[in-house]
Amino acid sequence: MTSSTSNTLQQRLLAHLKQLAIPRHARWDQFGLLAVRSYIKEQLAALGEVEEHYFKEGIDAGTNLILKLPGQDQQLTPLLVAAHYDGPLESPGADDNASGIAALLELAQRWQAAPPRRPVWIVAFDQEEWGMLGSAALAQELKAAGQKLKLMVSLEMLAYTSPTQKYPHEAMRAIYGDRGDFIAIVANTSAGLMLPGLARAMGNHVTTKVLPVPNAGHGIQGVRLSDHSPFWDNGYNAVMVTDTAFMRNPHYHQATDTIETLDLAFLTSVVEGLDAALSRP
Repeated sequence: MTSSTSNTLQQRLLAHLKQLAIPRHARWDQFGLLAVRSYIKEQLAALGEVEEHYFKEGIDAGTNLILKLPGQDQQLTPLLVAAHYDGPLESPGADDNASGIAALLELAQRWQAAPPRRPVWIVAFDQEEWGMLGSAALAQELKAAGQKLKLMVSLEMLAYTSPTQKYPHEAMRAIYGDRGDFIAIVANTSAGLMLPGLARAMGNHVTTKVLPVPNAGHGIQGVRLSDHSPFWDNGYNAVMVTDTAFMRNPHYHQATDTIETLDLAFLTSVVEGLDAALSRP
């Protein structure tokens, strides 16, 4: 990627972030949530027909947005790539998860213009911060309908780097290092065979480290805290792509999670890596 191409991509991502990184919690910032939902729908609708997937859990209700992009081979099982668009309480949520949605919108635009090998479902999930409600509703419906997926990919915080890195188990430091300068791919056991290929393709653009987890991640701190976990629980191959959230980012769920704290060059490289890794699995 040339420096001019990289700069153009970075500016597009920044433009998305400026629209997305506002308080938008389902209970306490409903107007912000509606504004962000409207922006995402407008961006996706320019690429194709957007399905509004409504769900209700007790007194909570929300709307997932789904855009189904055709692949070069329509007979192949689809890939589902998603990010959540709701935000934490009293936070602009720039990393969590405006960064994931910005990446999702950029990938959707690219894949609409240059279709990947297989169909891709682009999904913006609602109410992740309220217990993964949107992703749980969709995962359960897809399983009940017998819908197969090649892989579900959750984009969860993609834009923060740090000179230090924490881990759920200290022994992991010897394997993954002391610096928070990598993107992580966390997979359930059944998706583990896909990790080398994904990591190799992403690694040409950004330092990439992988973590396969047994038992759907139960017993390992932090690895279930995104929209991939309901898909794990419903028997799907799924991965979370993440900058490791609170294990690196001190602004996690704080009012200080702002665009100014993000590493936009890193986010740009992550998007390039995702495009390369997911276009041909």
